[in-house]
Amino acid sequence: MALTIYANTGTQDSELGTTGTEFTEISPANDDLIFTAGSNVVKDGEPIPSQSDLIQAGVILSGLEQTVALYLLADVSANELKEIFNMGNENKRYVMAFDFDGATASEPVLELWDDSDLDSIDGTTLGAGVPSSSWWRGITTTSGLPGVNWVGSRLAGSGSGYFLQLNDGNGALSGADTLYCQLKIVIPASATVGGSATPVFAVKYTSN
Repeated sequence: MALTIYANTGTQDSELGTTGTEFTEISPANDDLIFTAGSNVVKDGEPIPSQSDLIQAGVILSGLEQTVALYLLADVSANELKEIFNMGNENKRYVMAFDFDGATASEPVLELWDDSDLDSIDGTTLGAGVPSSSWWRGITTTSGLPGVNWVGSRLAGSGSGYFLQLNDGNGALSGADTLYCQLKIVIPASATVGGSATPVFAVKYTSN
């Protein structure tokens, strides 16, 4: 049983495989999701920028709560930034797609961690060890739209309420299926520490 993950890099809010949609396959070992204020070189269609360019295009802390508006996929195979147009505080359903080619023995879940060891949430954007302070918000959209100004769950680690059940709590998959979620970053007014953040997304499930 295999899992393939996609980001919707088009503007059409339709499911994976629909005519006219533009989903880009994510390489878990190579590609990155970028949240940013953007710049002339950090935007849709540009080559993957340097770390310095990314830092210069970062969101400036303002002392006010901010919801990040611009999300990009760094598609290494194409050496191109591709905007995930419908990601963020948008009432859009088909944003991140998790395509399973067979049944699972448990419900797939999406977790965020500091690194590939999946044992730490000490990063600033993950709440500096406090899941309820995570900047990351997520909501499962497998069964329907998230809603206008959706709240979702804070994402950090594997504690109850801080990860997504990608099948909307309906359990294991009985066969091949595609699950969906929406994500956004909400920077709290209290944030005072900037810098580069590289949390790891982990999709966990058991197979038969």
